[in-house]
Amino acid sequence: MNNLWIGMILLGIVYGAVTGNMQAVTDAAFASAKDAVTLCITMTGMMALWVGVMEIARGAGLIRKWSEKLKPFIHFLFPGIPKGHKVQEYIAANMIANILGLGSAATPAGLKAMEELAEIKKEKGLPEEVASNEMCTFLILNISSLQLIPVSVIAYRSQYGSSNPSAITGAAIAATLVSTATAVIFCKIKEKMTKDTF
Repeated sequence: MNNLWIGMILLGIVYGAVTGNMQAVTDAAFASAKDAVTLCITMTGMMALWVGVMEIARGAGLIRKWSEKLKPFIHFLFPGIPKGHKVQEYIAANMIANILGLGSAATPAGLKAMEELAEIKKEKGLPEEVASNEMCTFLILNISSLQLIPVSVIAYRSQYGSSNPSAITGAAIAATLVSTATAVIFCKIKEKMTKDTF
């Protein structure tokens, strides 16, 4: 991927030099750098806000309550997790943050969940270099996650001057609903294949 980006940048510079548009290339580079810094500041502020909101929800016991409601779904997706294990709360927090479109706020809970899943894998005696079914399922669900409010995309659209940043919401719900349903079906098929193999 790095080689691809380097190749495209070099191709752009060479093309700019050959066509006599080096000034336009330089201007575009400076403008893009400025936009990138501005966007990073905006997204850092949003991340700080929503990570804080998730911590308040956790402290108020909301995450625990929501994770109780999600337990049947979590057990269906992750049958190998022992009942009552604390990883369920981390998975629930990650799912809730992703569903609300708070991808950045989902990261800390996601990392904790993966650490706990690695511990469960060790207890089962699986090799360190092999990911468990639960770890694979969690990663796939995290990537494909259903989003009811695509906060990050709305922020990007707002940053770049969209007249209606939230217009993307309906399309985002439809796309992520399909991707999540596909992910669940794929994970359950692969889980069955793994059981049949061993």
